[in-house]
Amino acid sequence: MAAGGGWAAVCEKFRTARTLSAVESRKDPETEPYRSKYSARALLQEVKQLLSAAEEGGEARVLAVRRAVLEYELGVNHTDTEELSAGEEHLQRCTQLLEPHRLSTDCVSLYIQAQNNLGILWSERDEIKTAQTYLESAEALYNQYMKEDGNPPLDPSEHFMAEEEKLTDQERSKRFEKAYTHTLYYLAQVYQHLEMIEKAAQYCHTTLKRQLEYCGYYPVEWALNAATLSQYYLSKQCFMESRHCLAAASVIFSQAGQVPSAEDNETEQDQQDLRQRKAEIARCWIKYCLNLLQSARKLLEDNIGELDPDRQMELKAQRKKEEDEKEKGRKKAVLFGTSDICDSVLAMEEKVSSVYPLDFQEAREIFLVGQNYVQEAKEFFQVDGYVTDHIEIVQDHSALFKVLAFFEEDYERRCKMHKRRIDMLEPIYADLNPQYYLLISRQLQFELADTYYEMMDLKVAIGNRLEELDSHTIKKINSLAQLAIKYYELFLDSLRNPDKVFPEELEEDVLRPAMVAKFHIARLYGKLITSDSKKQLENMQTSLEYYTFLVDYCEKYPDAVRAIETELELSKEMVSLLPTRMERLRAKLCPFI
Repeated sequence: MAAGGGWAAVCEKFRTARTLSAVESRKDPETEPYRSKYSARALLQEVKQLLSAAEEGGEARVLAVRRAVLEYELGVNHTDTEELSAGEEHLQRCTQLLEPHRLSTDCVSLYIQAQNNLGILWSERDEIKTAQTYLESAEALYNQYMKEDGNPPLDPSEHFMAEEEKLTDQERSKRFEKAYTHTLYYLAQVYQHLEMIEKAAQYCHTTLKRQLEYCGYYPVEWALNAATLSQYYLSKQCFMESRHCLAAASVIFSQAGQVPSAEDNETEQDQQDLRQRKAEIARCWIKYCLNLLQSARKLLEDNIGELDPDRQMELKAQRKKEEDEKEKGRKKAVLFGTSDICDSVLAMEEKVSSVYPLDFQEAREIFLVGQNYVQEAKEFFQVDGYVTDHIEIVQDHSALFKVLAFFEEDYERRCKMHKRRIDMLEPIYADLNPQYYLLISRQLQFELADTYYEMMDLKVAIGNRLEELDSHTIKKINSLAQLAIKYYELFLDSLRNPDKVFPEELEEDVLRPAMVAKFHIARLYGKLITSDSKKQLENMQTSLEYYTFLVDYCEKYPDAVRAIETELELSKEMVSLLPTRMERLRAKLCPFI
């Protein structure tokens, strides 16, 4: 059979089966989704029978490898049609046939691909540890082959080709490297499932680099994976690596419109999906800018949350010394892509810093980049249809203003920034139905209360610089304090049961926010300015009640102390001081009693 038309006919059947599986199956109707796969299977079984008939006269090794190729194709075919047990049997037969020769040039690629597919198959069964064993075995085999031989191995399809049709070494190498890239890609997912997060990120990064190197990627999928990886680096505060991943994601995503899809007639749904993916990458950029600013704030703030000028000077001097060397050394390990792509990525990176901003000007530049991505993300994630996503983006926008305000020295300008936050959050809160969006509603109540509280503190600080408080400033301080109280009370009311009773013991997730709300309300009543001594006494009494609540609660539930140590200490202090002050005030009110 090896000579003449018989072998050519076998090769043709094999080729037809592969075309049915890879190309024709995409056109199968929904009523018969596996029609082409079943036709391909029938052809592969025919080829298998023809090979069995030829076994006596043929060379055993060559026939064994060809049979292994067929077992592999049948294994993949059964897996594709959701017949996992049959698929596993065929793939296991493939590896058994190849086992003695798995490191040889004609077998290694096929063996690795069979191991990859067994890994996928066990992943689909949620047997992640078994999948890990197969994929790590494939990885080890690749490394061993490259060390001991390294020549481009035969592609499995070549076992059913005439000599003149065989692939070039360059094409063989490309296909072999693609199979190994798949190994790494699936391993990254396995490690993610096993919560080996650092290892998953490392394998994901290597996969992305290799996909670019060998041009084996879909731009949208690659960009989303790179953007997701950026969030891992963000969690580790590796801002340079995170920025590089995002810049690469944006550059590669821009290719999506230029690369023809499998079906050239793109639907409106395809366009909608592209817009959504673009908005998702924009959201990753927002998180990058926000995290960089927030991390800088933590480095720069003193024990009362204000910018520490000495620390600022120290960090500026330190940065000048370290910056260049650090970037040069770390960058080699993470760079993506060919020189063309690298140039575009570097140009993208230059638009935003990856080092901690140490003053208002540097912070503002990062803020503006983040704000641009907020607008881009909101274009797709609009409140109609994407309520939760839209609100999260607005909350991030508010958080960008909040952290920028930290860097602003002028209290009036800082106040205006917080006012911007109020202006974006209040309309959203007003339109939200807490019955359906309780958690988001609570978040907004608390953030609005905190923002008014911050503004009230700033107005008090501004007032303290004046020789005498004017009526306008007093009115403003009282108005802000009352609005803060209003939203804190709304938040606390949301914790009540249907009978409007406040819980005896608070759930762990709301314990700290609820206690902080109580503490802030106590402090706010103490800040209200009035010339009416009776009213002042009432405010002090209310303040005392809230401080007392904190002290009593922590006595009853000692485990709560850890969540609010600072607030508790101050509350205890106020509980002992306030009654004396109130007595003095009562004495002034009733001098003749």
